[in-house]
Amino acid sequence: MKEKNTTDLKGFVKKPKTIVAFVIIVLLLIIFFQNTQVVSFRIFFWKISMPQIILTPLTMVIGLVLGYIIAKMTGNRHKGKIHD
Repeated sequence: MKEKNTTDLKGFVKKPKTIVAFVIIVLLLIIFFQNTQVVSFRIFFWKISMPQIILTPLTMVIGLVLGYIIAKMTGNRHKGKIHD
């Protein structure tokens, strides 16, 4: 009898969502590592300088968190209502 191999890639390749997620992650990593120069930006009176490889994912995470919070705040009003 054959034993199941835990490192078998056939199960990984058969799932399209997993493949798409993997490709997106690889593309994002390529974009991040191509943008390593230092950038400066101003927020009100402060001038902040940081590598773009940190700024880009930080901006993405802040946007995701704010979007999630806003969706939760606005979505809760409609859950309890019954549509006639």
